[in-house]
Amino acid sequence: MPKYLLFVLTIITIFSGCEKKADTVVSAPVEVGIITLKEQPITLEQELSGRAKASITAEIRPEVGGIIKKVVFAEGDKVKKGDVLYEINRDVYESVYDGAEASLRSAKAGNEVLKLKKERYDELIKYDGISKQEYDDVNAAYLQSEALVSEKEAALKKAAIDLEKTKIVAPISGFTGISSVTEGALVTALQSSALTTIRAIDTMYVDMSRSSNQLLALREMLSDKHIKQGTANVKLKLLNDSLYEHEGILKLHEVAVDESTSTVTLRAEFPNPDGVLLPGMYVRAILQEAINTHSFLVPQQAVLRDSRGNPIITVITEDNGTKTKIISTQRAIGNKWLVTEGVDDGDKIVIEGLNRINSRSKVSFVDVTDKYINGRNEP
Repeated sequence: MPKYLLFVLTIITIFSGCEKKADTVVSAPVEVGIITLKEQPITLEQELSGRAKASITAEIRPEVGGIIKKVVFAEGDKVKKGDVLYEINRDVYESVYDGAEASLRSAKAGNEVLKLKKERYDELIKYDGISKQEYDDVNAAYLQSEALVSEKEAALKKAAIDLEKTKIVAPISGFTGISSVTEGALVTALQSSALTTIRAIDTMYVDMSRSSNQLLALREMLSDKHIKQGTANVKLKLLNDSLYEHEGILKLHEVAVDESTSTVTLRAEFPNPDGVLLPGMYVRAILQEAINTHSFLVPQQAVLRDSRGNPIITVITEDNGTKTKIISTQRAIGNKWLVTEGVDDGDKIVIEGLNRINSRSKVSFVDVTDKYINGRNEP
């Protein structure tokens, strides 16, 4: 046999062996990890920025003028309703009260004299012992004295009220702020500047802002037959990213849009027994705004993109092959996508080994649903 022919046969034999080996590699099943999808209701949450506010705030102002004689409270202390905060010098008001009291006694004495005179005239008029004019004059004088007594009683009552108001008391229970005045300061009745502020923080409000676009998106979402209205429960995330231990309740949803910001205000109420929330504190509120009753959670690791940018997943077919499906994602929840279209209950989705397979691959698989869906792989 010619040498060149022997060489050609050798080459053909080598390539034939390689082809058979390649066929063997292609036909071998590739082991992958899969998750089995299960339809479940998903609570859709919305995170909004907000500010904490005291449920009750009272600015303390004097109702009478005078010199501050004593500051009774300690700044920052908790006070009860009715506790004295400031004392205004009482000397002038005691003098006015004493004068009003004396005027009332004088008016009552004069009234008593006219009362007795009127009673005598009541008897005399029956027997024509006095003229009708004399009787009318005495009766009129008596009525005037009655009115004078009422006037003096009102003046005494006002003097008593003013005297009592020299003690400025707390209208609510709560924590006091910084005092704007000290002993010896002159204050005036109903002045514009507050002496101090009391805030009740056992219960706190959180005011949040939601854009009008977000509100419209929620209304549109709720029109879906699979979407139900969420609960009124609200959770809080503090500045250090920790979750506030007490849940709140959504109490108010403003019906008007702020023209300057195009936002709508929402208010939630939270218990604050430990005083963690302080007025003015910035927080993130998490609202349970809706519940999707027909949805799936797919780990983001299992979702790729096709050449057009569509999100796709790879599923196992009945003959242990693979195929890709285009899906619709609504939002990210943690490290998963909320998928509303393109998947079915029971789909087996490849999540581990995606880089080792193609459309012609045959696979063997290990179910790792518990690892990914139950969140054990989450940090």
